[in-house]
Amino acid sequence: MLSKIKAFLSFFFIFIIAISSYSQVVNSESTTQNLGPLTNENIDTYLSEYVKFESISGHEKEAGEWIKNICIENGLHIKQMGDTDGEYNFTASIYPLSSKLPNIVLLNHIDVVPAGDLSKWIEPPFSGKITETDIWGRGAWDNKGNAIMQLFSVVEILNKYKGKQLPFNVTFLAVSCEETQCRGGAEYVINNYLDELNPAVVLGEGPPAIKGALQTKPNKSVFPISVAHKRALWIKLKLNINTSAHGSVTPLRYANKEMVEALDNLLGKKQKAIYTDLNVKMLKEMGQLEKGLTGFAMRHPKLFRMFITPKLRQQPELFSIFSNTITLTSVDSMNDVVNVIPSEVTALLDCRLLPNSSKDEFLENIKKRLDNDDIEVSTIYSMPEMKSSDDESIYYKNLKKAILKNHTETDVITILLPNTSDAGLFRAKGIATFCTVPVNIEMSYLDNIHSENERIPRGILANGKNTYVDFIEECIKENPDSLSTVPLSVSN
Repeated sequence: MLSKIKAFLSFFFIFIIAISSYSQVVNSESTTQNLGPLTNENIDTYLSEYVKFESISGHEKEAGEWIKNICIENGLHIKQMGDTDGEYNFTASIYPLSSKLPNIVLLNHIDVVPAGDLSKWIEPPFSGKITETDIWGRGAWDNKGNAIMQLFSVVEILNKYKGKQLPFNVTFLAVSCEETQCRGGAEYVINNYLDELNPAVVLGEGPPAIKGALQTKPNKSVFPISVAHKRALWIKLKLNINTSAHGSVTPLRYANKEMVEALDNLLGKKQKAIYTDLNVKMLKEMGQLEKGLTGFAMRHPKLFRMFITPKLRQQPELFSIFSNTITLTSVDSMNDVVNVIPSEVTALLDCRLLPNSSKDEFLENIKKRLDNDDIEVSTIYSMPEMKSSDDESIYYKNLKKAILKNHTETDVITILLPNTSDAGLFRAKGIATFCTVPVNIEMSYLDNIHSENERIPRGILANGKNTYVDFIEECIKENPDSLSTVPLSVSN
């Protein structure tokens, strides 16, 4: 009898698990189906649903499965490139990757940063609440809004050219752990699937249109397209000094004191302004849009360098594009006892190098400025050197055309980004890579990225999607003879 009861219970639990699993699948399917077709009228709703997934870095799979199912339902060809949390990546393409067509890749990331202080949020961070004006939630801007625009554009191209063979493949590439720069996201894709992906160009996340960048035209929006970005160099400083551990007697030398003095030597001096071909070009392009003496000076930045540099220093966001930066992010002596002198202290530095700066020379300069031979300097993470993408290439020109078509009251400039993203890993492989988010948004919204109350205004996603569609179509127009009415006949 006991064995029968055990067998019944085993069957019962298996039955419950099966029903539960089936229910989850059904619910998942019905959720995506109930949102309606991928049209401009539904685009805000899709973002709202995507934001509801708490896909903090290292926990991407559930959100990834949801958006992948939408891709499948809309007829895209899927290639899984890692299927676990922290390594969940996939492509969704209008043709299978086995077609080996040159690929227009729209890159986005599934992961988001933690929500922070929940008490400071006006709307819950993973509610995806849609109000009369905004779509709320962590990732609404970074980077799920961009992902939804990209996905809708790929599906629109698929439906518009169904039954025809295009000269390009078009691919939606969703990756994990961009926010933490772990090796399971874009780096994993590049190391294992780059040849299969066959990217001709990659569009990644970057700045939107910026209003207020022009001093003489404060109401004029400028659309930056990034062709390069600074390289991350994360450094650890470590100092060990064995001394009397009791705080009642102050030693001549002890770790905390000497680390503070060394950091003061390092950080107390202003970083040198470095004028490169790229940031000079950016100034000149902005100078073409400015009026009067301001515009003249910006069009001749090296001639007016002594006047421009102090102005740049007043705006850290701008000066970061003209300097190698050093930011102290942590000092830790692993001690919380007030009368104990720790023997060891560490400090972490987030350094960002301009594209042509030498890592070795930079590290030597840091050691010299610390002026303490006992401090051990080690590299935690270093991005590879890379060349800027060509802003004379057809892909840049096509992107510029698409932006100006959909955002008629703006101008486009070429920029260098002070921050890093996954797109740089493709650029490091020599692949044409351009970064922007093709929407016009008030600067006040950008203040909430990675902070509480992240949200985006309603109504901008459709315009951004249209920009991606027009970019893809401009690329197709460059190869009109390659367009045929015979679809590719290749298996997934």
